[in-house]
Amino acid sequence: MSVNELHFGMEALGYAVVAGKAPHGNDFFRPSRQSLAELDQLRQASLAGSGANARVAGDDEEMQPFVPIEELFKGRHFDRQIIVLCVSWYTSFKLSLRDLVIMMADRGISVTHTTILRWVQRYLPEFEKRWCRYPPPVGGSWRMDETYIKVHGQWVYLYRAVDKASQTVDFFLSRNRDVNPAKSFLRSAMMHTRVPVKITLDAYAASRRAVREMKEDDELPCRVKVRSSQHLNNLVEQDHRRVKQRIRPMLGFKRFDNALVTISESS
Repeated sequence: MSVNELHFGMEALGYAVVAGKAPHGNDFFRPSRQSLAELDQLRQASLAGSGANARVAGDDEEMQPFVPIEELFKGRHFDRQIIVLCVSWYTSFKLSLRDLVIMMADRGISVTHTTILRWVQRYLPEFEKRWCRYPPPVGGSWRMDETYIKVHGQWVYLYRAVDKASQTVDFFLSRNRDVNPAKSFLRSAMMHTRVPVKITLDAYAASRRAVREMKEDDELPCRVKVRSSQHLNNLVEQDHRRVKQRIRPMLGFKRFDNALVTISESS
């Protein structure tokens, strides 16, 4: 996630970044008139049963509701500005939970790493809805590959695809690396985005077999071009490196759902 996207997401929560101002106590961010107006519109939309849609912007009939800000942070011991800052830093930079504990302590705020972890698990899905209100459309030329990460002490496979502009199409976690997970990944990617025009694969036979069988079963149009190119697939290989750099300070995940939440913001 870029710095501009980070600022946009914070403004969607009702705060504007104060450039050059050191964050102390409740002075992390100050409300702006524009952001408060947007927040009021979001609150009214939530009460009316509509909100911003993460996939299709401007379509009121398919929009998903936001949880009102007051309800989102109700009953929390810490100020919501602190929570937003910790979750945003954790997902945007290569910081561990204990790194954030030290950074908060330098600002006079005593918080444990387990508390920050609970914030990430609780608020990241809601923040993602606001950060991704207007995502750019995914391209039709996909680069698909798989890598591995550690979950609960075991290596699992992370299927990912990016378009030619390096935008993440989708990702899928599986304990196995064979035909069925490859099919599940492609079904999920097409359901959430679009049908591809071209798919660039590596030399792994199971992925090619999955695409071939999906064409035979009419799950994938026959016109979809499948190709192998090490040069073109370097794009997704480099993107794997960015995800792993974000995951490395965590020393792996303990649960699948925690891995899904974090990878969704790293992708």
